[in-house]
Amino acid sequence: MADRITRFFLLLLLALAAPFVCAESAAGTVKVVYHLSDGNEQATRALGNIRNHMRADPSAKIVVVALSDGVRFLLDDARDRHGRPYAAMVTALATQGVEFRVCGNTLANFDIPMSKVSPQASVVPSGVAEVARLQAKEGFVYLRP
Repeated sequence: MADRITRFFLLLLLALAAPFVCAESAAGTVKVVYHLSDGNEQATRALGNIRNHMRADPSAKIVVVALSDGVRFLLDDARDRHGRPYAAMVTALATQGVEFRVCGNTLANFDIPMSKVSPQASVVPSGVAEVARLQAKEGFVYLRP
């Protein structure tokens, strides 16, 4: 009877730990998707979070998915509330391996030409579908600053 209880608790422990184990690849790299949809204030917070994240774990695989008003910080001449250009922050993070992805549906709906989007960003057909795909199929942890 004690063996059954022990096995039961071990299986329960493994089941509870599974989501945390899935967040890391075989090489031990933590994969995180930052979801931005609320505009420049959220982008400012996120970029600070990502900078701190990369300092704490330089091996982290970080993808930023921007949609709706969240794409604004990735447009030409976008600046934070203090007048600092986002381009320098985005470029610095991109050189550390952070990927920026912009929702194609948002660009179409807001009539934003691709020429206005940061060269550091790539376009995906749907931002929400990209966030879901990264979580479900690639084991990314979801963060929304």
